[in-house]
Amino acid sequence: MTRSSTRYADPETNPYVEDPSTDFAPVDELSRTAAERQVDLLRSAIREHDHRYYVEADPIAEDATYDRLFARLRTLEDAFDLATDDSPTRRVGGEPLDELATVEHVAPMRSIDSAKTADAVRELDDRVRSGLAAAGFDPDDVRYVCEPKFDGLSIEVVYEEGVYTRAATRGDGEEGDDVTEQVRTIRSVPGRLAGDPPARLAVRGEVYMPRDAFEAHNRERRERGEEPFANPRNAAAGTLRQLDPAVVADRPLDVFFFDVLGWEADGGTGRNSDANPDRTLSDRGDRTLSDRPDRDPSDRPDTHSAEFDAFDAVGLRRTDRVELVDDVADAIDYRDRILDVRDDLNYAVDGVVIAVNDRAAREALGATARAPRWAFAYKFPPRTATTTVEDVTVQVGRTGRLTPVAELDPVDVGGVTVSRATLHNPAEIEALGVNVGDRVRVYRAGDVIPYVPEVVENRSEGPYEFPETCPICDAPVERDGPLAFCSSGLGCSAQLDRAIEHWARRDALDIEGLGPERVEQLREAGLIESLPALYDLAVADLADLEGWGERSAENLIASLDASREPALDRFLAGLGIPDVGATTARALATHFGDLDAVLDAAEADLREVDDVGPAVAASIRAFLDTPENRAVIEGLRDRGVEPASMGSDADPAGGVPLDGLTFVFTGSLSTTRDAARAVVEANGASVTSSVSGNTDYLVVGENPGRSKREDAAERGVETLDEDGFAALLADHGIAWPPADASA
Repeated sequence: MTRSSTRYADPETNPYVEDPSTDFAPVDELSRTAAERQVDLLRSAIREHDHRYYVEADPIAEDATYDRLFARLRTLEDAFDLATDDSPTRRVGGEPLDELATVEHVAPMRSIDSAKTADAVRELDDRVRSGLAAAGFDPDDVRYVCEPKFDGLSIEVVYEEGVYTRAATRGDGEEGDDVTEQVRTIRSVPGRLAGDPPARLAVRGEVYMPRDAFEAHNRERRERGEEPFANPRNAAAGTLRQLDPAVVADRPLDVFFFDVLGWEADGGTGRNSDANPDRTLSDRGDRTLSDRPDRDPSDRPDTHSAEFDAFDAVGLRRTDRVELVDDVADAIDYRDRILDVRDDLNYAVDGVVIAVNDRAAREALGATARAPRWAFAYKFPPRTATTTVEDVTVQVGRTGRLTPVAELDPVDVGGVTVSRATLHNPAEIEALGVNVGDRVRVYRAGDVIPYVPEVVENRSEGPYEFPETCPICDAPVERDGPLAFCSSGLGCSAQLDRAIEHWARRDALDIEGLGPERVEQLREAGLIESLPALYDLAVADLADLEGWGERSAENLIASLDASREPALDRFLAGLGIPDVGATTARALATHFGDLDAVLDAAEADLREVDDVGPAVAASIRAFLDTPENRAVIEGLRDRGVEPASMGSDADPAGGVPLDGLTFVFTGSLSTTRDAARAVVEANGASVTSSVSGNTDYLVVGENPGRSKREDAAERGVETLDEDGFAALLADHGIAWPPADASA
């Protein structure tokens, strides 16, 4: 790695860039000064690693190494109260928002005119040349910047003195939703710019979900019984408007930046910013586009292509498919080349953008009320075709959801042969009136499963009759609104494979060595006929299977044995109850304390749990009341899989011991802050990062930060040292420190 390739950290002076050691000294051995120095180095190094991974796609550290550097930074920030808004640790998501505020854009975010034919593009070029000639420019000098037209969600991002300050959706072009905390979690959006950025920089970008990440995310949604997103654009838009930034952080969003909305090199005069409405070029006189007055090197670049170079210099991610062309014929050729490779791109595009390169020429051309006169889109043709439905099959997912699929007479759609298309659900079939033999239109977006938007010729006698029994296990089918489900739950073999995979996931029972291929192999060998049967496996059953050996068999059995006493929330999450993910499982475990209390809870009791509304409560109760599911739970318990109690029975007053209390921690404790958080949250309390009027206790360890103690004193919040914290927990029957905590 050369010095010229770095953006944020020099490997010659920062030990955490190249081949970093993660053998850190204990936190309690560090002085505050040493901690501050290490935090600065870690932040710079992590920014460099983020840039190399997410922007340049050229990582220089293993994932495990990066995770250890990140964990160390978070530990030091917590222990010494050193967290800042621009720290990489903020990417995990802040506190949930009540609503999205509306903010005014630095400059209008206009849409652009579009064309669908080469002749229409040439007409737009003629208008550009005519407008430039009228403004005193030589139209023969016009050059165009061409780039893909991304099919995502347009945003404005603002940096002040190089620090990420604000983000907003496009909205109506003048105002948009404030999504600052949501966009902060996107790892390709730098929290601090590199190099020598202007004092104020506002840029326009497109948030999107990469195709491969979209497909993986949709698979996870289906496994949880959630409706999959229709396409990556919907996924990106729906994610960015989430009120909980932690949800956004957990979804695979990315961004490309492609335009400058405002550039203030001198800290506020606006002389280099498009946001200054008084700036005109009507008095420039007759000159060529290449004729430029002397300019300060810190001023905004004079061309759009140079702005892309500036993006590279400050670490803003942009597409590498930008081309500068000499005339409209080259721009049309560029569009055709992108059309040829659109299916090879890992992001959705629906055309190309063709924009005048020279910024002075852009300003001379100006804009209409809705669109600039210096840019236009050359759109791709829609990807649809007409064919015949030859059959309808019904697939069964992990949650028992039944999904109808149209088996089609193979047809070419946008260069790809399509033989199957989703019909989504029974309600969609009824709305379309589709059946075997009908002629249908097939739509393919290139990055989603093809689907049928309409029937163009009915050749059948009514819509397909959805089966009343599961096609796999013959159990009755139950309807839930537009959806249909197999009623046998974990007793259905189609659901079992995915249920076992779900049980073994990291956020459930975390059983190493039990991925999809292994599950399929064990099922085909007849070794797993039910989820509880996992715990009947022996080394001898596995060792002779292809790809297994004594060591790998022993490792899996050891991992299974280690999962026999899971935390209650992991057990509940592992069951795959519809609408119950890790967060809801934790809330259930905290509220009820033990498994029997959850199993016996009435719907009304379930609705008292945070995050559980009437629909989720009914879903939980229905799952637990299904005999096949109940048999699985009892089968697990019969084999010694017994989730640990959350400790509520130890509370002398009954109920959840620390219910309703809010804690804040500062300084170093005898165990990790994560362990402290886990203990109090498991017993009903909340943990926040800052002291407020709602805080009940500030727990102060070694080398604490000053600000939290001052805030506690100002607000009258009770302060506890670690001994006092331990005594408080003991009063509620909670041991401290926890036996399994690691230092």
